[in-house]
Amino acid sequence: MQEDVDSLETREWLDAMHSVIRYGGKGRAAFLLKQLADRATDAGVQLPAAITTPYRNTIPVTSEKRMPGDLFMERRIRSLIRWNALAMVMRANDNNEGLGGHISSFASSATLYDVGFNYFFRGGEGEEEGDLIYFQGHSSPGMYARSYLEGRFNEEQLDSFRREVDGGGLSSYPHPWLMPDYWQFPTVSMGLGPIQAIYQAHVMRYMSARGLSPRGDRKVWAFLGDGECDEPESLGAISLAGREQLENLIFVVNCNLQRLDGPVRGNGKIIQELEGSFRGAGWNVIKVVWGRHWDALLEKDTTGLLQKRMDEVCDGELQNYKANGGAYTREHFFGKYPELLELVKDLSDEDIMYLNRGGHDPFKVYAAYAEAVAHKGQPTVILAQTVKGYGMGEAAEAQNETHSVKKLDLESLKRFRDRFGIPISDDELKSVPYYRPAPDSPEMVYMNKRRKELNGYLPARKADFPALKTPALDAFKAQMKSSGEREISTTMAFVRLLSTLVKDKAMGERVVPIVPDEARTFGMEGMFRQLGIYSSAGQQYTPHDHDQIMFYKESKQGQILEEGINEAGAMSAWIAAATAYSNSACPLVPFYVYYSMFGFQRIGDLAWAAGDSQARGFLIGATAGRTTLNGEGLQHQDGHSHILANTIPNCRTYDPTYSYELAVIVQDGMKRMFGDKENCFYYITTMNENYKHPEMPIGAEEGIIKGMYLLKEGKDADTRVQLMGAGTILREVEAAAEMLREDYGIESDVWSMTSVNELTREGQTCARYNLLNPEAEEKQAYVTQQLAGRKGPVIGATDYMKNYLEQLRAFVPARFSVLGTDGFGRSDTRSNLRRYFEVDRYFVVLASLKALVDEGELSASVVTEAMKKYGITADKVDPLYN
Repeated sequence: MQEDVDSLETREWLDAMHSVIRYGGKGRAAFLLKQLADRATDAGVQLPAAITTPYRNTIPVTSEKRMPGDLFMERRIRSLIRWNALAMVMRANDNNEGLGGHISSFASSATLYDVGFNYFFRGGEGEEEGDLIYFQGHSSPGMYARSYLEGRFNEEQLDSFRREVDGGGLSSYPHPWLMPDYWQFPTVSMGLGPIQAIYQAHVMRYMSARGLSPRGDRKVWAFLGDGECDEPESLGAISLAGREQLENLIFVVNCNLQRLDGPVRGNGKIIQELEGSFRGAGWNVIKVVWGRHWDALLEKDTTGLLQKRMDEVCDGELQNYKANGGAYTREHFFGKYPELLELVKDLSDEDIMYLNRGGHDPFKVYAAYAEAVAHKGQPTVILAQTVKGYGMGEAAEAQNETHSVKKLDLESLKRFRDRFGIPISDDELKSVPYYRPAPDSPEMVYMNKRRKELNGYLPARKADFPALKTPALDAFKAQMKSSGEREISTTMAFVRLLSTLVKDKAMGERVVPIVPDEARTFGMEGMFRQLGIYSSAGQQYTPHDHDQIMFYKESKQGQILEEGINEAGAMSAWIAAATAYSNSACPLVPFYVYYSMFGFQRIGDLAWAAGDSQARGFLIGATAGRTTLNGEGLQHQDGHSHILANTIPNCRTYDPTYSYELAVIVQDGMKRMFGDKENCFYYITTMNENYKHPEMPIGAEEGIIKGMYLLKEGKDADTRVQLMGAGTILREVEAAAEMLREDYGIESDVWSMTSVNELTREGQTCARYNLLNPEAEEKQAYVTQQLAGRKGPVIGATDYMKNYLEQLRAFVPARFSVLGTDGFGRSDTRSNLRRYFEVDRYFVVLASLKALVDEGELSASVVTEAMKKYGITADKVDPLYN
């Protein structure tokens, strides 16, 4: 930064700007600054890389909207919440040392939440839907403590914090799956709250633009920490919010300057860093840095040195000031300049210690929130400076280890009690009792009145929704028929099915197609003109292909969400649409179509959050399979997504081969999720390999849904095998059955395995029943039932890892051989890849022959001869290690 070589000239420029602001207004001043910046750029003057404002509050004291409520009453309530949150965590750890819990995060953010609950967060019991709030995960004790004061929880429930197995407990963090009437969004996996909040606001505007659910003045609030902003998901989508002018979105960043182990940027200034990032992305930035106790000092500072000192001090020192006390602050902060020591000469060390940070000052927070909710045309971020472990004294306040503090010693507990005026005696203190005034006390009356005026209590989640009338299976009769001589892929079959679905009169408008940026790859470009691609700005240009049938059409009422090269964003949009039944009383049926490799592997944490959120919809893993997507190689070939998907308990997964299987699965899924209201979502893989599709066998529906059905039954024969195939490898299995018959006189029953995961779960359920009901008639797994009485060993082949089929071993009542695609993928033709991974028809035949040898029905020489015949050698490289 250059020195001021002409202070008089500088003064003249500043006086001129002051005059413009005074007589022309702030708008005129902004216009002139823009003109100056443009002229400077023309002249080659280098401008600052990012515009950040001085390290002080964005809203001047004279412009602050005044908080209308009872400050004393609100501080009293806030203190009771602080106490009960602390007591809940301490009592949990007194009962069991290992339960854990967090105190310091909520201690730093209590005022940020309290002001919101008292004045801004609207519940959903009014005429309009309520606000949506992404609570910071580690702040959950504070939310439970508030709900306890409101009478929503009792002491027994608070004592069951982190004790959920026996029912009635409170989950460690926000988890809708565990507390379906309370929490709306899982947020403790850091970064997922911010990105989901952005896309929630995005989808809220999408629904409103399409006339499905008016957004009115609803807001999406996201509370996050400054350390959490290091997560790519936290800031990775803020440009979308700025670009789309999501004025319904408010971020509140709790800037306590500490991560879990210590300072965020000890040598820098995280608030300034975040201001530059958000301002550059088009956000309205409101900084709440200093509390009102600083106002008098700033007003008295005629030299500008106080602001200079605020600007230059780094975050590590700001933490030190609160950790080390008033005397340290006097010496190291004010002591750098004699004029500043003079400024605070009348303040005691205690006075200096209690010069408060902005995030702990309800007046400053209220002013920021009031401006944020009134702001139009931009999303808003509030950067509020706080102290981690605020109020917890020397034991935890602003200490590096404060995040892990679960308890306070007795003396620290006394100081906490005294600081916040909790009416508990020394004798009672050892048991750390909860405290709740009588229901008719002024505090409780005030607290409940505020929430009633704001349309109900929060957090709260609506679990039920109006059922949708889903189409019957015959609506997809085109997909149930044979494709004749025409060869199509299951991806193409899916697009046809989707085209049928969006035309359905009952629910077509509820269908939400979502793609990252490869609609053409999946053959979906025909929907561009039919449905339109949603754009908040519409289409302000003429597309170059406007004279073609399938031109690129953007529209404010567009039905397709095309989210760019952005799997995390597209998945977040899918989650928002898949939870709209709860969050907006507007059930949507989202289909997110993507490269299967870039699903559970790439955004697995978001997929897990979808399960926790009780999402309902379809994930379509297109261009799936390790050998089916032949040209793309290692990074793109998926041989494990079904294994990963099976880790999510409420995710149903299917790997159909033929279009009729796909139609049966999708229709049944819609009925289960949106008609019967089953709490699940679907993952379905589709492939880009073209082949002929047969007509559906009569009566196959039940088996398709359960996970397997008999596709082709062999003739009577002494030597027989049971062949299982999934996805496109089923066709290799069918070919192998013909080879076994023609070359060896061996008959085969061919089974289509539409869902190994569903079969496994059903089998495990039967096994559990049998374990716990030893004297009852044993239940038999569906796989076992289907194969019972059928002759011959069982050979299964899939385009996924062997573990996918190995899950069934316990339920297969015969010798079981498994072929799969373990190892990294690589590029080549499909036939070469299937030979390399040992899942083609020749290896299915070889595995069948070897199984029959092991059964004693054939001589081992038959296998040796087959290897020679098919060119298979024993020294072939192992794809798992090569």
